[in-house]
Amino acid sequence: MSTLPATVTVGPQGAVEGTVRVPGSKSLTNRALVIAALADGSSRLSGTLVAEDSEVLIRALSSLGFRLEARGARVEVGGLGGRLPARGADLDVRLSGTSMRFLTALVALGRGRYRLDGSARMRERPIQDLLTALTALGSDARSEAGNGCPPVLVSAAGLSGGEVEVVGDRSSQFLSALLMVAPYAAEPVTLRVGGQLQSKPFVDMTVALMSDFGVSVERDDHRRFSVPRGRYRARDLQVEGDAMAAGYFWAAAAVTGGRVRVDNLGRGTRQGDARLASVLGSMGCEVRWGDGFCELQGPRGGRLAGGEFDLNDMPDQAQTLAAVGLFASSPVVIRNVWNLRIKETDRLAALATELRRLGARVEEGESSLTVHPLEELPVRSVVVETYGDHRMAMALAVVGARLPGVVISDPGCVAKTYPDFFDDFLALLAGRLS
Repeated sequence: MSTLPATVTVGPQGAVEGTVRVPGSKSLTNRALVIAALADGSSRLSGTLVAEDSEVLIRALSSLGFRLEARGARVEVGGLGGRLPARGADLDVRLSGTSMRFLTALVALGRGRYRLDGSARMRERPIQDLLTALTALGSDARSEAGNGCPPVLVSAAGLSGGEVEVVGDRSSQFLSALLMVAPYAAEPVTLRVGGQLQSKPFVDMTVALMSDFGVSVERDDHRRFSVPRGRYRARDLQVEGDAMAAGYFWAAAAVTGGRVRVDNLGRGTRQGDARLASVLGSMGCEVRWGDGFCELQGPRGGRLAGGEFDLNDMPDQAQTLAAVGLFASSPVVIRNVWNLRIKETDRLAALATELRRLGARVEEGESSLTVHPLEELPVRSVVVETYGDHRMAMALAVVGARLPGVVISDPGCVAKTYPDFFDDFLALLAGRLS
């Protein structure tokens, strides 16, 4: 990983052509780390994400007394059968939302007092729905400031179990967190989803991974989940490439009429974010899935079609699709992504601001964004802000694959999930990935 300067200039090199291996899936990595720590015996995870989000979780699990040995993208996790050795801990998760939510549920299985905190932005991100559900399951979990946001205090004596409602319209991670720890409650757990569940494929991923480790969940669609008492069994697991990361490279091919093959993400993926390839296919790209790869060819000599897209099942791809929308033949309307407002930044507002800075006409709704195609190219370099948000930086880089002189401010924020992103992306633009 190279040290990045204060800004990075991304410029077009014509139709891109290349093959890339993206980092391991963040979503699979962090779920697997938690489940493996709860399992009986040692699990070996391969292909894991090596970035701030996974490192934060690994450090936190170590602070809780678990044995983890990380060597690059391989992590061995010594599971302790649902037991937490540490009878108290003060955990700093920085800006890792998955770590905050998953660890809050995990420490409720312990015996002692645990405090979880993070960055200034993390202290603004709601978590009360999870705390309320944990309290109903027999834990003492509360917001230290009383505002429903971190820091979180958990006075734990295990979970009693029972039936509880989980509000699903802010984040599916609350439900995933509860599902993963539920087998170790004193009694079976039934989770009822209140409201519209966001990002359903991530819950499907959680349930599938639990099954891989030996615990089956009964469910009624995405409304009711019944988890029996049980124990995870340690296993070896290969983590596939991250579909969110793949999306930036597919998008570069789409906007330049080029071709990109992602070599560690293939048919049968469990990641809902991989649906971006299908969305780009509906806009005029050719998509080919195989065992372990996905190849996307942008329109040759033509222009991408616009359209209206509901991205509730993959809201984090909204930024990437918005960048692509600048180069479509008609407006791109992105709907049903309200929860982008409570991410690392208010992503809807940030997108609208930065795309307008590039000269686009953008209409921002409460849960939607409409991006009109650029009518003329900028005549000078444009510095775009990232708001400390890794996904803003990577999505705006896609614009630079087509427009000259796009300058990304604070590119180092990509360390959260993809430290080598700009090395790989600029290598693609320069024709060095084959």
